[in-house]
Amino acid sequence: MAALGPSFLALQVRDLQASAHFYEQHLGLTRAAVSPPHAVVFDTQPVPFAVREPAVDLDAVDKLGWGVALWLKAEDADKIHDAMAAEGVPIVTPPFDGPFGRTFTFADPDGYAVTLHS
Repeated sequence: MAALGPSFLALQVRDLQASAHFYEQHLGLTRAAVSPPHAVVFDTQPVPFAVREPAVDLDAVDKLGWGVALWLKAEDADKIHDAMAAEGVPIVTPPFDGPFGRTFTFADPDGYAVTLHS
């Protein structure tokens, strides 16, 4: 028996609606038709992505997401980067050409480092 791979990804966030709005506004994600009351699930493929209310005290940790790499794929990473930078979203790593195409990393409202590539 073996695990097949990721089937669902979620970030624990301080302000559920603000974080959901961030991902909708900056990445164009669309909410799934159904989400549990403590989360907002997005209609992403092939793996659903969500933001959810925390199950731990997020203020008790030094930095959220240490050791976890979250990568999202987009059609045009440069276009999204430029729009996010213009709106003051913190850019952790500026765009570069890598093995997965054009790539950059931004910080979401809770400080999670999220990498976007095309």
